[in-house]
Amino acid sequence: MRTVIFVLVLLLMQLFTFGLGRSLQWLFAARIGKRGRRWLMAAAFLITNALIAGLVLQLGHAVFRWMALWMVLLLFVMYAALATFLLYLVLCRVLDERPMSRSLRLFAPLFFIGLAGCAVYNAYTPVVRHAEITLNKPLAKPLRIGMASDLHTGMLVGARQLDKLADIMNREQVDIILLPGDLMDDNVEAYRQENMQPHLEKLRAPLGVYATLGNHDLFGHEREIYQALTQAGIKVLTNEVVETDGLLLVGRNDDLDERRPSTAQLLAGQNTGLPVILLDHRPTQIEAHARLPVDIQLSGHVHNGQVAPANLIVRYLNRLAYGYEQIGNGHFFVTSGYGFWGVPMRLGSQSEVWVIDVKGR
Repeated sequence: MRTVIFVLVLLLMQLFTFGLGRSLQWLFAARIGKRGRRWLMAAAFLITNALIAGLVLQLGHAVFRWMALWMVLLLFVMYAALATFLLYLVLCRVLDERPMSRSLRLFAPLFFIGLAGCAVYNAYTPVVRHAEITLNKPLAKPLRIGMASDLHTGMLVGARQLDKLADIMNREQVDIILLPGDLMDDNVEAYRQENMQPHLEKLRAPLGVYATLGNHDLFGHEREIYQALTQAGIKVLTNEVVETDGLLLVGRNDDLDERRPSTAQLLAGQNTGLPVILLDHRPTQIEAHARLPVDIQLSGHVHNGQVAPANLIVRYLNRLAYGYEQIGNGHFFVTSGYGFWGVPMRLGSQSEVWVIDVKGR
């Protein structure tokens, strides 16, 4: 199956690269001759296939990130080409060839720049989503949860974004902060170099700050990430259960941890008469958890696709890829994440924080 997907992606990349080459040839047709047009097309294919070769040869994460950026740019070029064609269908009825050609050649790059600008804005400008739920269990007093997943703290998400997150949590006056995974972007190198600990320490709530480890926290640097989070005052739940303030908090490592116990095993022997809140990075086991005494599950990981049309793909692959759904007595939340992966761009999704008001029966 992976081979089939790889071949399909490879073919799609070639098609999009051809589209990029043709778009550049059309855009600069008045300024370059046939030889220049051939060079543009060759350069486009050279970049695409050099990056693909780097991936196949496993030349490092940097190549993967450059490939991600290149794929997004190719996609935006296709969106711009489609929008330009639709505009052509309108203008060809009202304008002569020369003014229409000038208008389209101005519109296409502006549309591309606008898409890229919107995508960067969505990545760095978080919104706050509010939800209100009522549990089928008693709760001593209403609880306000602040949830942020997938911070991906690193080179592209740093002190300023951490300060903004702390400001949001303080402004919303949350009782507890829950961070279900991917707090770091693979390692703690940028975190330490930029001295981000004082900024992460600003995350405070009356009932504490809890986190679990996502897949990007488990790429070989989990010990350093665990220590960094702990030193910043965050309680990391690594396949463990904590009873606190009338709540049962359950935290699971991402499924990259092959030794992690099942949620049912974690709950065995626990006081599940209390409200049970599960932090599970991936939303892949929601249907199984709906059959357990789990009252609230908080997940992230899929980023709501991050860049459309990937949001359609993740919705196909997951029962709940984004948003909120009540299944039985359980309330399930999947956030698009506070940060982003690979490239600082979001289209069809936005950086966000969830604030969940919880009442008991």
